[in-house]
Amino acid sequence: MNKLLSSQLLILILLSSYLPGQSEIKTHKKVLKLMGTRFEIISVTKNKVLAQKSIDAAINEIVRIEKLISSWDENSQTSKINRNAGINPVNVDKELFQLIKRSKKISTLTNGIFDISFASLDKIWKFDGSMSKLPDELDMIKSVSKINFKNIILDENELTVFLISKGMKIGFGGIGKGYAANKAKKIMQELGIANGVVNASGDLNAWGKQEDGKEWGIAITDPNNKDKNIAWLNISDKSVVTSGNYEKFAVIDGKNYTHIINPITGMPISGTKSVTIISNDAEFGDALSTSVFILGEQHGIALVNKLKNVECILVNSQNELITSNGIDLNYINVDK
Repeated sequence: MNKLLSSQLLILILLSSYLPGQSEIKTHKKVLKLMGTRFEIISVTKNKVLAQKSIDAAINEIVRIEKLISSWDENSQTSKINRNAGINPVNVDKELFQLIKRSKKISTLTNGIFDISFASLDKIWKFDGSMSKLPDELDMIKSVSKINFKNIILDENELTVFLISKGMKIGFGGIGKGYAANKAKKIMQELGIANGVVNASGDLNAWGKQEDGKEWGIAITDPNNKDKNIAWLNISDKSVVTSGNYEKFAVIDGKNYTHIINPITGMPISGTKSVTIISNDAEFGDALSTSVFILGEQHGIALVNKLKNVECILVNSQNELITSNGIDLNYINVDK
């Protein structure tokens, strides 16, 4: 379930060519590595100085969030929560408290398929090319036994977080990049940027329009061939988040095991190749894309169809495009 992953489909932003004399509005862009993954930040405005200021502000905000939520940073509040699992409640900033609270609500919505306490599996599965055999079954059972969002105890009055059992760990790989994309967008809008994109390696927020006045064009990559696209989306003021099985995986005995893990079984998911969620919120879309990936086409699409202002495009193991009720295949311009 760790998406954390940077486990998303490639999202290609189609920027229209600027025609001299057509408009003074121009596209300003910066690509860099943040939160261990590729970020692309775009500001469309007449004011070059403002554009750079907004991009720098977005970067600073993302860096700040990483320091707050990173489970790899020993000095972060998240790491302190994990170190005190089964020992003591930990006082945290209201921002982190509310993120954990929202995460638990999504866990309830998905019946535990989304669960930030999945981080107890981080020593079981490695997706850096170092794994040569499947994890020990007893170790996996032990780690899975630590996963339960209901054992993350929140005290609203004291702003404390307590993990009931020793060995429990929380991590924000399945929601953190979406949260960062939301916060970066907000910062840029507060500075007066009416048109822009924050793309956190597939967790994308797009608002306003391109410099030629057209909507943003988003291409969803074919999970079987990164040089091809399966669909095109024309969007404005929307979030598009994709989870895929091909960006990050372990190869064991000739078989690919994706980094997206079912927190109930502890095993990587098979049967789904990619899930794209279109919604108004990158944080929620981030968590939901992983959940739908794990739930599969039948139960995952059924869940999306119950939600307002949320749509889904799923590619199954037969390379079929499955969509939620509000998606028109003509609208998404499927590549032939």
